[in-house]
Amino acid sequence: MDTLESIEVTGKGSFKDLYILLKPRVMWLAVFTAAVGMIVAPIQNNLFLSLIMLLCISIGAGAAGVLNMWWDKELDNVMQRTSGRPLPNEKISSDDAFVFGVSLSIFSVMFLGLVSNWLAAFLLALTIFFYLVIYSMFLKKTTPQNIVIGGAAGAMPPLIGWVASTGTFSLEPILLFLFIFFWTPPHFWSLAIITKEDYAKASIPMFPVLYGERKTKRSIFYYTLILIMFSQAISFSEIGGPVFFILSNALNASLLLSAIKLVRINERDGYERERGFFKFTILYLFLYFSFLVINSGLKTFESDLSLSWPVLLQRLL
Repeated sequence: MDTLESIEVTGKGSFKDLYILLKPRVMWLAVFTAAVGMIVAPIQNNLFLSLIMLLCISIGAGAAGVLNMWWDKELDNVMQRTSGRPLPNEKISSDDAFVFGVSLSIFSVMFLGLVSNWLAAFLLALTIFFYLVIYSMFLKKTTPQNIVIGGAAGAMPPLIGWVASTGTFSLEPILLFLFIFFWTPPHFWSLAIITKEDYAKASIPMFPVLYGERKTKRSIFYYTLILIMFSQAISFSEIGGPVFFILSNALNASLLLSAIKLVRINERDGYERERGFFKFTILYLFLYFSFLVINSGLKTFESDLSLSWPVLLQRLL
C-alpha cells in the first residue's frame, strides 16, 4: 500500500511507465506475427497451451524493448521523438529498467522452453540478444545498414511461433522470416526520412542522414521489389495457394504503386507521402498475415473445390 501511495505522490515508476518500456506497438506486432506462425503451422496445440506460448513470446519481445531503451537512454534523451520515454524523463532508473528487462528475458525464455520446446526458447533468447547486443550496441551507431541487419530480430517471431508449435524448422517459416526481414527497410526508412534531423542530432548514421532522401527512396523501391518476390515464394509454398496468390498480389500491387509514387516525388511537401507510405507498410503487413490465416482456414475448401496448385497446373497442362 505504501508503494502504491508513493507512486501516486511522486508520479514516478508507474505501471504505465513500465508498460511503455515494453515498446507495446513493437511487442504486439511480434505477438501477431508469432500467432500467425503458429496458426499456419502443420501441427496445432490446444488453445490454452498456444496462448501460454504466445504470452512467453510477448514477454520476450517486451523484454527486448526494455533492454533496448535501457541501452539507448542517452540517445533517446537527444531525439525529440523519443525524449518523452520513461528513462530520459527519469521516471524509472536505468538500474531498475535493466533488472526489469533481464528478469523478463530469463522468465520468458525458460518458461517457453518448459511449455513448448528448447529450440523455440533458444530462438527467443537469440532474438533478445541480437536486438540488444548486435543491433543496439554495435550496428545502430556504426553503419547505415543498421536497420537492414538488425531487422533480423523483428523477423524472428513467426519462426519462433512455428517452432514452438512443431519443434522443427521447415521452408515456410524461413520464408516468413525473410518476408519480414525485407519488409523492415522500406517500413523503417520511410519513417527515418521524416525523422532524419533527429537521427543526425543523435549522430546515428541512418540511411537518409548519410545518403539523402532521393537515394533512400530508391532503396525503398528496390527492397519493395525484393519483398514482393518473397511474397510470390510464399504463395507457392505449402502455406500459400491460388486464393492467397490472388489476395496477396492485390496487396502487392498497392504497395508497389505506393513505392513508385514515393520515388517520383522529390519535393518536400511536409513528408505526407513518406508518412502515408510508412502507415501503409503497417497495414500491408497486417493484411498479408491476415490473408495467411484466412487461407489456412480455406485449405479444406480449396481441396473440395480443386483449387490447389497441383490440380490447377494439371488442368493447364
